[in-house]
Amino acid sequence: MTSRRPASARAAAGAHPPRSTRYRHLVNPFEPVRIFSDDQVESMHLAALGILERQGMRVLSPRGRTVLAAAGAQVDEATQMARLDPGMVAAALNTVPREVNLVARNPERTCRVGGRHVIFAPVAGPPSASDLERGKRSGTIADYRELVRLAQSFDVIHVLGQMTEPGDVPVHERHLDTTLAQLTLGDKALNVYCRGAGQLADCFAMLRLAHGIDAETFRREPRCYSICNTNSPLQLDLPMTDGIIEFALNGQLMIVTPFTLAGAMAPITIAGALTLAHAEALFGITLAQIVRAGAPVMYGSFTSNVDMKSGSPAFGTPEYAKAAFGAGQLARRIGVPWRCSSATAGNAPDAQAVYEAQMSLWGALLGGCHFVLHAAGWLEGGLTASYEKFILDVEMLQMFAELFQPVPASSDDLGIEAVAEVGPGGHFFSAAHTMQRYRDAFYSPLVSDWRNYGQWFDAGANTATERSSAVWRNTLAAFQPPPMDPAVAQALDEFVARRRAEGGAPPQT
Repeated sequence: MTSRRPASARAAAGAHPPRSTRYRHLVNPFEPVRIFSDDQVESMHLAALGILERQGMRVLSPRGRTVLAAAGAQVDEATQMARLDPGMVAAALNTVPREVNLVARNPERTCRVGGRHVIFAPVAGPPSASDLERGKRSGTIADYRELVRLAQSFDVIHVLGQMTEPGDVPVHERHLDTTLAQLTLGDKALNVYCRGAGQLADCFAMLRLAHGIDAETFRREPRCYSICNTNSPLQLDLPMTDGIIEFALNGQLMIVTPFTLAGAMAPITIAGALTLAHAEALFGITLAQIVRAGAPVMYGSFTSNVDMKSGSPAFGTPEYAKAAFGAGQLARRIGVPWRCSSATAGNAPDAQAVYEAQMSLWGALLGGCHFVLHAAGWLEGGLTASYEKFILDVEMLQMFAELFQPVPASSDDLGIEAVAEVGPGGHFFSAAHTMQRYRDAFYSPLVSDWRNYGQWFDAGANTATERSSAVWRNTLAAFQPPPMDPAVAQALDEFVARRRAEGGAPPQT
Protein backbone atom coordinates (compact mmCIF):
# COMPACT_ATOMS: atom_id res chain seq x y z
CA MET A 1 0.00 0.00 0.00
CA THR A 2 2.96 2.35 0.47
CA SER A 3 4.40 2.05 -3.05
CA ARG A 4 3.55 4.79 -5.51
CA ARG A 5 3.39 2.75 -8.69
CA PRO A 6 4.41 -0.74 -9.93
CA ALA A 7 8.06 -1.65 -9.44
CA SER A 8 8.52 -2.17 -13.19
CA ALA A 9 7.45 1.42 -13.88
CA ARG A 10 9.79 2.75 -11.24
CA ALA A 11 12.68 0.76 -12.63
CA ALA A 12 11.96 1.96 -16.17
CA ALA A 13 11.97 5.55 -14.98
CA GLY A 14 15.23 5.11 -13.09
CA ALA A 15 13.52 6.31 -9.91
CA HIS A 16 14.52 5.90 -6.29
CA PRO A 17 13.68 2.65 -4.42
CA PRO A 18 10.01 2.34 -3.43
CA ARG A 19 9.07 4.17 -0.28
CA SER A 20 7.95 0.98 1.46
CA THR A 21 11.55 -0.18 1.95
CA ARG A 22 12.49 3.22 3.34
CA TYR A 23 9.86 2.90 6.06
CA ARG A 24 11.14 -0.39 7.46
CA HIS A 25 14.22 0.87 9.29
CA LEU A 26 13.65 4.40 10.52
CA VAL A 27 16.31 6.60 12.08
CA ASN A 28 15.37 9.83 13.84
CA PRO A 29 17.83 12.54 12.72
CA PHE A 30 16.64 15.20 15.16
CA GLU A 31 18.10 16.09 18.53
CA PRO A 32 15.65 15.37 21.37
CA VAL A 33 13.71 18.23 22.92
CA ARG A 34 14.68 19.04 26.51
CA ILE A 35 12.07 20.42 28.90
CA PHE A 36 14.12 20.10 32.12
CA SER A 37 17.64 21.20 32.93
CA ASP A 38 20.29 18.59 33.70
CA ASP A 39 20.11 19.56 37.37
CA GLN A 40 16.33 19.09 37.42
CA VAL A 41 16.64 15.67 35.77
CA GLU A 42 19.24 14.65 38.34
CA SER A 43 17.03 15.87 41.16
CA MET A 44 14.12 13.78 39.87
CA HIS A 45 16.36 10.72 39.48
CA LEU A 46 17.69 11.04 43.03
CA ALA A 47 14.18 11.58 44.37
CA ALA A 48 13.05 8.38 42.64
CA LEU A 49 15.96 6.46 44.17
CA GLY A 50 14.92 7.84 47.54
CA ILE A 51 11.38 6.57 47.06
CA LEU A 52 12.68 3.07 46.30
CA GLU A 53 15.04 3.13 49.26
CA ARG A 54 12.63 4.49 51.87
CA GLN A 55 9.20 3.30 50.68
CA GLY A 56 9.86 0.68 48.03
CA MET A 57 7.27 -1.15 45.93
CA ARG A 58 4.59 -3.58 47.01
CA VAL A 59 5.29 -6.84 45.14
CA LEU A 60 2.30 -9.18 45.13
CA SER A 61 4.24 -12.12 43.68
CA PRO A 62 5.89 -14.42 46.27
CA ARG A 63 8.29 -15.52 43.55
CA GLY A 64 9.26 -11.91 42.88
CA ARG A 65 9.81 -11.16 46.57
CA THR A 66 12.02 -14.24 46.89
CA VAL A 67 14.15 -13.18 43.92
CA LEU A 68 14.51 -9.65 45.29
CA ALA A 69 15.37 -10.78 48.82
CA ALA A 70 18.01 -13.19 47.53
CA ALA A 71 19.64 -10.29 45.66
CA GLY A 72 19.83 -8.14 48.78
CA ALA A 73 16.62 -6.10 48.66
CA GLN A 74 14.90 -5.38 51.98
CA VAL A 75 11.67 -7.37 51.79
CA ASP A 76 8.90 -7.24 54.39
CA GLU A 77 6.67 -10.27 53.89
CA ALA A 78 3.96 -8.86 56.14
CA THR A 79 3.47 -5.79 53.98
CA GLN A 80 4.87 -7.31 50.74
CA MET A 81 7.04 -4.20 50.38
CA ALA A 82 10.48 -4.44 48.77
CA ARG A 83 13.01 -1.63 49.14
CA LEU A 84 16.06 -1.22 46.91
CA ASP A 85 19.40 0.27 47.80
CA PRO A 86 20.56 2.90 45.25
CA GLY A 87 23.69 0.84 44.66
CA MET A 88 21.58 -2.14 43.59
CA VAL A 89 19.73 0.02 41.08
CA ALA A 90 22.97 1.50 39.72
CA ALA A 91 24.49 -1.96 39.28
CA ALA A 92 21.40 -3.13 37.40
CA LEU A 93 21.48 -0.13 35.06
CA ASN A 94 25.07 -0.94 34.14
CA THR A 95 24.02 -4.27 32.61
CA VAL A 96 21.03 -3.11 30.53
CA PRO A 97 21.79 -3.41 26.79
CA ARG A 98 21.78 0.02 25.13
CA GLU A 99 20.78 -1.49 21.78
CA VAL A 100 19.38 -4.89 20.77
CA ASN A 101 17.86 -6.52 17.72
CA LEU A 102 14.18 -7.48 17.85
CA VAL A 103 14.34 -10.48 15.54
CA ALA A 104 11.50 -11.13 13.09
CA ARG A 105 10.63 -14.34 11.24
CA ASN A 106 11.53 -12.45 8.07
CA PRO A 107 15.08 -11.12 8.56
CA GLU A 108 14.20 -8.02 6.53
CA ARG A 109 11.66 -7.14 9.24
CA THR A 110 14.12 -7.38 12.14
CA CYS A 111 14.18 -4.08 14.07
CA ARG A 112 16.95 -2.33 15.94
CA VAL A 113 15.96 -1.11 19.41
CA GLY A 114 17.85 1.88 20.81
CA GLY A 115 20.30 4.39 19.40
CA ARG A 116 18.41 6.67 17.02
CA HIS A 117 16.21 3.89 15.68
CA VAL A 118 12.41 4.26 15.82
CA ILE A 119 9.88 1.42 15.94
CA PHE A 120 6.15 1.92 15.43
CA ALA A 121 3.88 -0.67 17.07
CA PRO A 122 0.09 -0.92 16.65
CA VAL A 123 -2.52 -0.44 19.34
CA ALA A 124 -2.54 -3.09 22.05
CA GLY A 125 -5.26 -4.38 24.33
CA PRO A 126 -8.61 -2.72 23.50
CA PRO A 127 -11.62 -4.87 24.45
CA SER A 128 -13.64 -3.41 21.57
CA ALA A 129 -13.23 -2.97 17.82
CA SER A 130 -15.02 -0.55 15.52
CA ASP A 131 -15.41 0.50 11.92
CA LEU A 132 -17.90 2.52 9.90
CA GLU A 133 -19.52 -0.56 8.36
CA ARG A 134 -20.06 -2.74 11.43
CA GLY A 135 -20.01 -0.22 14.27
CA LYS A 136 -18.53 -0.71 17.72
CA ARG A 137 -18.51 -4.25 19.08
CA SER A 138 -16.71 -6.53 21.50
CA GLY A 139 -13.51 -7.74 19.88
CA THR A 140 -13.49 -11.19 18.28
CA ILE A 141 -10.80 -13.45 16.91
CA ALA A 142 -12.01 -12.50 13.42
CA ASP A 143 -11.40 -8.81 14.26
CA TYR A 144 -8.02 -9.71 15.71
CA ARG A 145 -6.95 -11.51 12.54
CA GLU A 146 -8.11 -8.62 10.36
CA LEU A 147 -6.12 -6.15 12.43
CA VAL A 148 -3.02 -8.37 12.23
CA ARG A 149 -3.43 -8.33 8.44
CA LEU A 150 -3.57 -4.54 8.48
CA ALA A 151 -0.46 -4.30 10.67
CA GLN A 152 1.39 -6.67 8.34
CA SER A 153 0.35 -4.71 5.25
CA PHE A 154 2.06 -1.41 6.02
CA ASP A 155 5.83 -1.18 6.28
CA VAL A 156 5.65 1.82 8.61
CA ILE A 157 4.18 -0.56 11.22
CA HIS A 158 7.31 -2.41 12.26
CA VAL A 159 5.98 -5.04 14.69
CA LEU A 160 2.70 -6.82 15.35
CA GLY A 161 0.60 -6.55 18.49
CA GLN A 162 -2.45 -7.47 20.57
CA MET A 163 -4.74 -5.12 18.69
CA THR A 164 -8.03 -6.17 20.24
CA GLU A 165 -9.06 -8.65 22.90
CA PRO A 166 -10.82 -11.61 21.20
CA GLY A 167 -13.55 -12.13 23.77
CA ASP A 168 -15.10 -15.03 21.86
CA VAL A 169 -12.06 -17.24 22.63
CA PRO A 170 -11.78 -18.76 26.14
CA VAL A 171 -9.04 -17.08 28.17
CA HIS A 172 -7.13 -20.34 28.68
CA GLU A 173 -6.84 -20.74 24.88
CA ARG A 174 -6.72 -17.12 23.76
CA HIS A 175 -2.92 -16.88 23.81
CA LEU A 176 -2.72 -19.84 21.40
CA ASP A 177 -5.02 -18.25 18.82
CA THR A 178 -3.51 -14.77 19.02
CA THR A 179 0.07 -16.05 18.77
CA LEU A 180 -0.86 -18.32 15.87
CA ALA A 181 -2.49 -15.41 14.05
CA GLN A 182 0.60 -13.23 14.42
CA LEU A 183 2.95 -16.01 13.31
CA THR A 184 0.96 -17.12 10.27
CA LEU A 185 -0.53 -13.82 9.05
CA GLY A 186 2.63 -11.79 9.59
CA ASP A 187 6.39 -12.10 9.49
CA LYS A 188 7.26 -9.25 11.86
CA ALA A 189 8.28 -9.52 15.53
CA LEU A 190 5.25 -10.06 17.72
CA ASN A 191 3.73 -9.20 21.07
CA VAL A 192 2.66 -11.61 23.79
CA TYR A 193 0.86 -10.89 27.05
CA CYS A 194 2.27 -11.76 30.45
CA ARG A 195 -0.59 -13.81 31.83
CA GLY A 196 1.32 -16.51 33.63
CA ALA A 197 4.26 -18.81 33.10
CA GLY A 198 2.08 -21.46 31.44
CA GLN A 199 0.82 -19.14 28.73
CA LEU A 200 4.28 -17.70 28.15
CA ALA A 201 5.74 -21.20 27.83
CA ASP A 202 3.22 -21.93 25.06
CA CYS A 203 3.94 -18.66 23.25
CA PHE A 204 7.69 -19.14 23.47
CA ALA A 205 7.39 -22.71 22.20
CA MET A 206 5.37 -21.50 19.19
CA LEU A 207 7.99 -18.84 18.46
CA ARG A 208 10.73 -21.46 18.51
CA LEU A 209 8.74 -23.60 16.08
CA ALA A 210 8.16 -20.66 13.72
CA HIS A 211 11.82 -19.63 13.78
CA GLY A 212 13.15 -23.20 13.67
CA ILE A 213 15.42 -22.74 16.68
CA ASP A 214 16.12 -24.43 20.01
CA ALA A 215 15.66 -22.94 23.48
CA GLU A 216 19.30 -21.88 23.83
CA THR A 217 19.23 -19.94 20.56
CA PHE A 218 15.88 -18.43 21.51
CA ARG A 219 17.36 -16.95 24.68
CA ARG A 220 20.19 -15.19 22.81
CA GLU A 221 18.08 -12.51 21.11
CA PRO A 222 14.52 -11.25 21.62
CA ARG A 223 11.90 -12.33 19.12
CA CYS A 224 8.90 -10.88 20.91
CA TYR A 225 8.10 -8.03 23.25
CA SER A 226 5.67 -7.46 26.09
CA ILE A 227 4.54 -4.64 28.34
CA CYS A 228 4.68 -4.73 32.13
CA ASN A 229 2.39 -2.06 33.56
CA THR A 230 2.98 -1.25 37.18
CA ASN A 231 -0.10 -0.61 39.31
CA SER A 232 0.67 2.99 40.12
CA PRO A 233 1.33 4.08 42.72
CA LEU A 234 4.11 1.73 43.84
CA GLN A 235 2.70 -1.74 43.22
CA LEU A 236 3.60 -4.68 40.99
CA ASP A 237 0.91 -7.33 40.61
CA LEU A 238 1.52 -11.05 40.30
CA PRO A 239 1.37 -11.61 36.50
CA MET A 240 3.44 -8.48 35.77
CA THR A 241 6.15 -9.44 38.27
CA ASP A 242 6.37 -13.01 37.04
CA GLY A 243 6.26 -11.75 33.45
CA ILE A 244 9.37 -9.66 34.05
CA ILE A 245 11.07 -12.72 35.49
CA GLU A 246 10.07 -15.07 32.65
CA PHE A 247 11.01 -12.58 29.95
CA ALA A 248 14.41 -12.00 31.55
CA LEU A 249 15.07 -15.73 31.90
CA ASN A 250 14.19 -16.25 28.23
CA GLY A 251 16.02 -13.20 26.88
CA GLN A 252 12.92 -11.54 25.42
CA LEU A 253 12.22 -7.79 25.32
CA MET A 254 10.28 -6.48 28.32
CA ILE A 255 9.03 -2.89 28.34
CA VAL A 256 8.48 -1.76 31.94
CA THR A 257 5.80 0.93 31.79
CA PRO A 258 4.23 2.71 34.76
CA PHE A 259 0.80 4.14 33.94
CA THR A 260 0.72 7.40 35.87
CA LEU A 261 -2.12 9.87 35.50
CA ALA A 262 -1.21 13.18 37.12
CA GLY A 263 -3.78 14.09 39.75
CA ALA A 264 -5.16 10.55 40.04
CA MET A 265 -2.53 7.79 40.34
CA ALA A 266 0.38 10.21 40.65
CA PRO A 267 1.14 13.72 41.96
CA ILE A 268 -0.70 16.39 39.99
CA THR A 269 2.49 18.06 38.76
CA ILE A 270 4.30 16.79 35.68
CA ALA A 271 7.60 16.62 37.57
CA GLY A 272 5.96 14.72 40.44
CA ALA A 273 4.19 12.24 38.15
CA LEU A 274 7.40 11.63 36.20
CA THR A 275 9.40 11.10 39.40
CA LEU A 276 6.96 8.45 40.62
CA ALA A 277 6.93 6.78 37.21
CA HIS A 278 10.73 6.86 37.10
CA ALA A 279 10.91 5.08 40.47
CA GLU A 280 8.52 2.36 39.32
CA ALA A 281 10.35 1.86 36.03
CA LEU A 282 13.69 1.63 37.84
CA PHE A 283 12.25 -1.05 40.10
CA GLY A 284 11.06 -3.23 37.21
CA ILE A 285 14.29 -2.77 35.25
CA THR A 286 16.32 -3.69 38.34
CA LEU A 287 14.26 -6.84 38.85
CA ALA A 288 14.89 -7.92 35.26
CA GLN A 289 18.65 -7.44 35.62
CA ILE A 290 18.70 -9.28 38.97
CA VAL A 291 17.12 -12.27 37.23
CA ARG A 292 19.52 -12.12 34.30
CA ALA A 293 22.16 -9.47 33.83
CA GLY A 294 21.98 -8.17 30.28
CA ALA A 295 18.32 -9.09 29.76
CA PRO A 296 16.80 -6.80 27.10
CA VAL A 297 14.53 -4.26 28.73
CA MET A 298 13.11 -0.85 27.92
CA TYR A 299 12.12 2.17 29.97
CA GLY A 300 8.42 2.70 29.33
CA SER A 301 6.56 5.95 29.91
CA PHE A 302 2.84 6.56 29.87
CA THR A 303 2.25 9.72 31.88
CA SER A 304 -0.69 11.99 31.19
CA ASN A 305 -3.24 14.03 33.08
CA VAL A 306 -6.91 13.64 33.93
CA ASP A 307 -9.87 15.89 33.28
CA MET A 308 -10.22 17.37 36.76
CA LYS A 309 -13.92 18.02 36.10
CA SER A 310 -14.81 14.37 35.45
CA GLY A 311 -11.78 12.34 36.51
CA SER A 312 -11.53 10.84 33.02
CA PRO A 313 -8.06 10.25 31.54
CA ALA A 314 -6.95 12.80 28.96
CA PHE A 315 -4.49 11.94 26.19
CA GLY A 316 -2.72 13.91 23.50
CA THR A 317 -2.71 16.98 25.71
CA PRO A 318 0.06 19.57 26.03
CA GLU A 319 0.83 17.98 29.40
CA TYR A 320 1.12 14.58 27.71
CA ALA A 321 3.71 15.94 25.27
CA LYS A 322 5.65 17.70 28.03
CA ALA A 323 5.66 14.49 30.08
CA ALA A 324 7.01 12.66 27.05
CA PHE A 325 9.87 15.13 26.69
CA GLY A 326 10.70 14.71 30.37
CA ALA A 327 10.47 10.93 30.28
CA GLY A 328 12.90 10.88 27.38
CA GLN A 329 15.38 12.91 29.40
CA LEU A 330 15.06 10.52 32.33
CA ALA A 331 15.52 7.50 30.08
CA ARG A 332 18.68 9.03 28.61
CA ARG A 333 19.90 9.83 32.13
CA ILE A 334 19.97 6.11 32.93
CA GLY A 335 21.02 5.02 29.43
CA VAL A 336 18.07 2.72 28.70
CA PRO A 337 16.03 2.55 25.45
CA TRP A 338 12.71 4.37 25.79
CA ARG A 339 9.13 3.53 24.84
CA CYS A 340 6.35 6.12 24.52
CA SER A 341 2.86 6.08 22.97
CA SER A 342 0.39 7.72 20.62
CA ALA A 343 -2.97 8.20 22.30
CA THR A 344 -6.26 10.05 22.22
CA ALA A 345 -9.33 10.32 24.40
CA GLY A 346 -11.48 10.80 21.29
CA ASN A 347 -14.45 8.48 20.88
CA ALA A 348 -14.63 8.56 17.07
CA PRO A 349 -12.03 8.66 14.28
CA ASP A 350 -12.52 12.38 13.88
CA ALA A 351 -10.51 15.58 14.11
CA GLN A 352 -10.07 15.32 17.89
CA ALA A 353 -8.71 11.79 17.63
CA VAL A 354 -6.22 12.82 14.96
CA TYR A 355 -4.93 16.05 16.50
CA GLU A 356 -4.54 14.43 19.92
CA ALA A 357 -2.70 11.48 18.38
CA GLN A 358 -0.43 13.82 16.45
CA MET A 359 0.31 15.82 19.60
CA SER A 360 1.28 12.53 21.24
CA LEU A 361 3.54 11.65 18.32
CA TRP A 362 5.26 15.03 18.45
CA GLY A 363 5.96 14.45 22.14
CA ALA A 364 7.31 10.96 21.50
CA LEU A 365 9.35 11.59 18.36
CA LEU A 366 10.70 15.03 19.19
CA GLY A 367 11.48 13.61 22.62
CA GLY A 368 13.72 10.94 21.09
CA CYS A 369 11.52 7.86 21.61
CA HIS A 370 12.77 4.50 20.34
CA PHE A 371 9.51 2.52 20.44
CA VAL A 372 6.05 4.05 19.93
CA LEU A 373 3.28 1.76 21.19
CA HIS A 374 -0.35 2.32 20.16
CA ALA A 375 0.95 4.11 17.06
CA ALA A 376 -2.01 2.99 14.92
CA GLY A 377 -5.63 2.25 15.79
CA TRP A 378 -6.00 3.61 19.33
CA LEU A 379 -9.40 5.16 20.08
CA GLU A 380 -11.60 5.95 23.12
CA GLY A 381 -8.71 6.14 25.56
CA GLY A 382 -7.49 2.72 24.48
CA LEU A 383 -10.82 0.94 24.86
CA THR A 384 -11.42 0.57 21.11
CA ALA A 385 -9.32 -0.49 18.14
CA SER A 386 -10.64 1.51 15.19
CA TYR A 387 -10.05 0.38 11.62
CA GLU A 388 -10.45 3.91 10.24
CA LYS A 389 -8.21 5.39 12.92
CA PHE A 390 -5.61 2.73 12.08
CA ILE A 391 -5.43 4.01 8.50
CA LEU A 392 -5.44 7.67 9.52
CA ASP A 393 -2.57 6.90 11.90
CA VAL A 394 -0.64 5.08 9.18
CA GLU A 395 -0.90 8.24 7.09
CA MET A 396 0.56 10.29 9.96
CA LEU A 397 3.32 7.75 10.61
CA GLN A 398 4.31 7.71 6.95
CA MET A 399 4.52 11.48 6.98
CA PHE A 400 6.80 11.36 10.03
CA ALA A 401 8.85 8.69 8.27
CA GLU A 402 9.25 11.05 5.33
CA LEU A 403 10.22 13.83 7.72
CA PHE A 404 13.07 11.62 8.92
CA GLN A 405 14.48 11.20 5.41
CA PRO A 406 17.58 13.21 4.53
CA VAL A 407 17.12 16.18 2.21
CA PRO A 408 19.55 15.99 -0.74
CA ALA A 409 21.36 19.24 -1.45
CA SER A 410 23.94 18.39 -4.09
CA SER A 411 24.78 20.84 -6.84
CA ASP A 412 22.35 18.97 -9.09
CA ASP A 413 19.59 19.24 -6.46
CA LEU A 414 19.96 23.02 -6.38
CA GLY A 415 18.44 23.16 -9.85
CA ILE A 416 20.60 25.97 -11.23
CA GLU A 417 20.29 24.61 -14.78
CA ALA A 418 16.51 24.42 -14.38
CA VAL A 419 16.38 28.06 -13.35
CA ALA A 420 18.41 28.98 -16.45
CA GLU A 421 16.20 26.80 -18.66
CA VAL A 422 12.91 28.29 -17.44
CA GLY A 423 13.96 31.92 -17.23
CA PRO A 424 11.90 34.87 -15.98
CA GLY A 425 8.13 34.39 -15.77
CA GLY A 426 8.15 30.73 -16.83
CA HIS A 427 7.13 27.55 -15.03
CA PHE A 428 8.98 24.43 -13.99
CA PHE A 429 6.34 21.78 -14.79
CA SER A 430 8.04 20.70 -18.02
CA ALA A 431 11.64 21.54 -17.14
CA ALA A 432 14.08 18.67 -17.64
CA HIS A 433 14.99 18.82 -13.94
CA THR A 434 11.31 18.35 -13.03
CA MET A 435 10.65 15.61 -15.59
CA GLN A 436 13.51 13.54 -14.19
CA ARG A 437 12.12 13.70 -10.66
CA TYR A 438 8.39 14.32 -10.61
CA ARG A 439 7.32 10.71 -10.05
CA ASP A 440 9.03 10.45 -6.66
CA ALA A 441 9.76 14.05 -5.76
CA PHE A 442 7.10 14.33 -3.04
CA TYR A 443 5.26 12.15 -0.57
CA SER A 444 2.17 10.58 -2.10
CA PRO A 445 -0.62 10.39 0.48
CA LEU A 446 -2.51 7.30 1.52
CA VAL A 447 -5.68 9.13 2.63
CA SER A 448 -5.35 12.85 1.95
CA ASP A 449 -7.20 14.26 -1.04
CA TRP A 450 -5.32 17.18 -2.61
CA ARG A 451 -7.80 17.95 -5.41
CA ASN A 452 -9.65 21.25 -5.48
CA TYR A 453 -13.13 21.57 -4.00
CA GLY A 454 -14.98 21.01 -7.26
CA GLN A 455 -13.08 17.83 -8.12
CA TRP A 456 -13.43 16.55 -4.55
CA PHE A 457 -17.16 17.31 -4.49
CA ASP A 458 -17.82 15.70 -7.86
CA ALA A 459 -15.98 12.56 -6.72
CA GLY A 460 -18.36 12.09 -3.78
CA ALA A 461 -17.19 14.65 -1.21
CA ASN A 462 -15.80 11.90 1.03
CA THR A 463 -14.16 12.90 4.29
CA ALA A 464 -10.78 11.57 5.37
CA THR A 465 -12.55 9.12 7.69
CA GLU A 466 -14.68 7.81 4.84
CA ARG A 467 -11.64 7.52 2.57
CA SER A 468 -9.76 5.61 5.28
CA SER A 469 -12.63 3.14 5.41
CA ALA A 470 -12.12 2.36 1.74
CA VAL A 471 -8.38 1.96 2.30
CA TRP A 472 -8.70 -0.69 5.02
CA ARG A 473 -11.32 -2.61 3.06
CA ASN A 474 -9.15 -2.60 -0.06
CA THR A 475 -6.10 -3.57 1.97
CA LEU A 476 -7.83 -6.60 3.49
CA ALA A 477 -9.24 -7.63 0.12
CA ALA A 478 -5.76 -7.63 -1.43
CA PHE A 479 -3.97 -9.23 1.53
CA GLN A 480 -1.73 -12.24 0.97
CA PRO A 481 -0.04 -13.81 4.00
CA PRO A 482 3.75 -13.96 3.96
CA PRO A 483 5.25 -17.31 2.97
CA MET A 484 5.74 -20.01 5.57
CA ASP A 485 7.17 -23.50 5.20
CA PRO A 486 4.14 -25.86 5.10
CA ALA A 487 5.88 -28.16 7.59
CA VAL A 488 6.26 -25.27 10.04
CA ALA A 489 2.62 -24.25 9.59
CA GLN A 490 1.54 -27.82 10.23
CA ALA A 491 3.72 -28.04 13.34
CA LEU A 492 2.15 -24.86 14.70
CA ASP A 493 -1.38 -26.12 14.02
CA GLU A 494 -0.59 -29.42 15.70
CA PHE A 495 0.91 -27.68 18.73
CA VAL A 496 -2.17 -25.49 19.16
CA ALA A 497 -4.51 -28.45 18.73
CA ARG A 498 -2.58 -30.49 21.31
CA ARG A 499 -2.45 -27.69 23.86
CA ARG A 500 -6.12 -26.95 23.32
CA ALA A 501 -6.94 -30.61 23.93
CA GLU A 502 -4.81 -30.51 27.08
CA GLY A 503 -6.85 -27.60 28.43
CA GLY A 504 -4.58 -24.73 27.39
CA ALA A 505 -3.16 -22.62 30.20
CA PRO A 506 -5.20 -20.56 32.66
CA PRO A 507 -4.21 -16.92 33.10
CA GLN A 508 -2.41 -15.91 36.25
CA THR A 509 -4.34 -13.54 38.52
